[in-house]
Amino acid sequence: MPQELIHSEYSEIMQKSYIDYAMSVIVQRALPDVRDGLKPVQRRTLYDMYELGIRWNGPYRKSARIVGDTMGKYHPHGDSSIYDALVVMAQDFKKELPLVDGHGNFGSIEGDGAAAMRYTEARLAKITQEAFLADLDKDVVDFVPNFDETEKEPSILPVRIPNILINGAEGIAVGMATSIPTHNPGEVIDLMIAYMKNPDMSTKQAMQYVKGPDFPTGGIVTNKDELEEIYSTGQGKIKLRGRVITEPGRAGHTKVVVTEIPYTMIGSGIGKFLSDTAALQENHLTNDISDISNQSSKEGIRIVIDLKKGADVDNFINLLYKKTKLEDTFGVNMLCVCDGRPETLGLVPIIRHNVEFQYEINRRKYTTLLNKEREKKEIQEGLIKACDCIDLIIEILRGSKDRKMACDCLVNGNTEGIKFRKKTSEKAAKTLLFTQKQADAILDMRLYRLIGLEIDALRADYDETMKNIANYTDILENRESMKKTIIADLRKLKKEFAAPRKTTIDNVAEAVIVEKPVEETDQVVLIDRFGYARGVDTATYERNKEAADSESRRVIFCKNTDKLIIFTDTGNADTLKVLDLPLGKFRDKGEPVDNVSNFDGSKERALFLGSISEIVGKEMYFITKRGMIKKVAGDEFLSSRKTIAATKFKDDDELVAVGILDPDSTIEIKTEKRHKKKLSAADFPLKHKTAIGNIGISLKKGDFVKEAGFVKL
Repeated sequence: MPQELIHSEYSEIMQKSYIDYAMSVIVQRALPDVRDGLKPVQRRTLYDMYELGIRWNGPYRKSARIVGDTMGKYHPHGDSSIYDALVVMAQDFKKELPLVDGHGNFGSIEGDGAAAMRYTEARLAKITQEAFLADLDKDVVDFVPNFDETEKEPSILPVRIPNILINGAEGIAVGMATSIPTHNPGEVIDLMIAYMKNPDMSTKQAMQYVKGPDFPTGGIVTNKDELEEIYSTGQGKIKLRGRVITEPGRAGHTKVVVTEIPYTMIGSGIGKFLSDTAALQENHLTNDISDISNQSSKEGIRIVIDLKKGADVDNFINLLYKKTKLEDTFGVNMLCVCDGRPETLGLVPIIRHNVEFQYEINRRKYTTLLNKEREKKEIQEGLIKACDCIDLIIEILRGSKDRKMACDCLVNGNTEGIKFRKKTSEKAAKTLLFTQKQADAILDMRLYRLIGLEIDALRADYDETMKNIANYTDILENRESMKKTIIADLRKLKKEFAAPRKTTIDNVAEAVIVEKPVEETDQVVLIDRFGYARGVDTATYERNKEAADSESRRVIFCKNTDKLIIFTDTGNADTLKVLDLPLGKFRDKGEPVDNVSNFDGSKERALFLGSISEIVGKEMYFITKRGMIKKVAGDEFLSSRKTIAATKFKDDDELVAVGILDPDSTIEIKTEKRHKKKLSAADFPLKHKTAIGNIGISLKKGDFVKEAGFVKL
């Protein structure tokens, strides 16, 4: 066969392929559909459980069985993604209405992972069976082929409540992400009913029903006034706080107890909160903490912080809000798949799409039910008619050679070949004219149906069928009747599954920390040869002066409000607060300088370590390996930053010596090849810290400055 070569730009092929890939991830994996609020993996998992008959009131089945069946039939993307989706749908601390009833270890709010799928079991939750899957047998949604076209799966589940709002959603696609908060089921159902009665409602009117998010973890939403804008645009930031109470402790102490956490703290956030709270004490932001304990259990969150006697409780709680994740933001981006494409929707548009979906699935449901009732009516009419002339039918059956002959007589009145006892019977048989379905039902009818009570029951069933036909026809032809039907269903679901709101919605002022003034005292900082620093008061130093001077690499006299500064061979000046160093007894262990500053002892060498107050008002000298020298005013190193550039030099240079300049002394420079040079402070001008400096000593090839210092200190 002749082959045709198609020439195309490689960039065009890559662009098209990437767009196809991106849209596949967006629509078929990462984003939920606005109608059922489910991602494909969630939808397929729930449908597979439905197909396997794992009902809410039946036995649990192994999660591995569910995952394997889902992967083999509907979702060929790996078992971990399916099991992760199953686990999340079973976690009541992540979902407002869990869709799966899990049995076993399905993880915890503190970040513990679920057990392996071979150990856990699951079944459908009652809400899932009744509100998500109940009408699948009534042709309410389209079924599409699975990945290998060996099975059929629903393109959407016939969810009867706005699940996308109730359970929220999180997902990262290509170039976009969704983040929808959870909401109270009762409020969302009320809003749906209200919208059906008033389709022209505004966001403000809608928020009379849905006050705001309702997170499974409770907490407090603190920016109530901003919610209307968020729900109008579908984007914004919700400010969350954990709920804190106080309890009396022993001997007049107070306990600060966290009983609810922000939704964003689920998982490892609790452990980080505990470490961040402990760090408040370690970093001297507070001295009020005496103990921290996590007493959380299955009954709920309980993190207890014991405060010292006389602590300012309100100020400490504000400190928790400001310095830890006890106050956090939840980024809202209500992005979902709408009409086959990603779209960011506000509160009212989401409800509108869900209401339209309800009308669609109810139209298909009642059309199916009406057709079934009409079929039933046809058969019931045939059976009633047959009961009225049962003797004639028995005569036809006794006189026929086979079923086909009897059926042909009942349907077409063909009596040829049938033996009748009376000529009148043959004449009457020709006028029966049942339909094919009626004839089949008559032939399949059992004799006990001829009992008088059974005939009465048959007539009662027929009357019920006629009522159903009238009811279904009214629902399909009258939109108002369908609306009432949908509202009645919604109210039943609300009555059974609604729960009180957990999250409080309010306007709360920003937390303000009142920093207590630190009482200024004299202090001595001792730095040992291993780089550990600690502070002692002057009286302790005087008592241990001899040992302190002999064991310490550096002894610095300063105030507790002072800062220490470290000049390194890389040209940086790192600062740290004296308050960040432990203050205690002489033999107490110190803190590595690396831990409380940006200084890295493994990569750089400290050339000078002293207090800021030491160098203020003085002049500093800097001497580099290439023989450059300069002096800089110590005041230039006053900065609020932890690290600044102390000097400037070429890439192949480094600092060799830094110190406080003594105007009455002479600096002596020594090189590797034993050359020396002496300079007085007047020999070089005052420079800025950003300057390179002047040539302090001329070096021959291969020579460099080895050390420098004062001849007289």
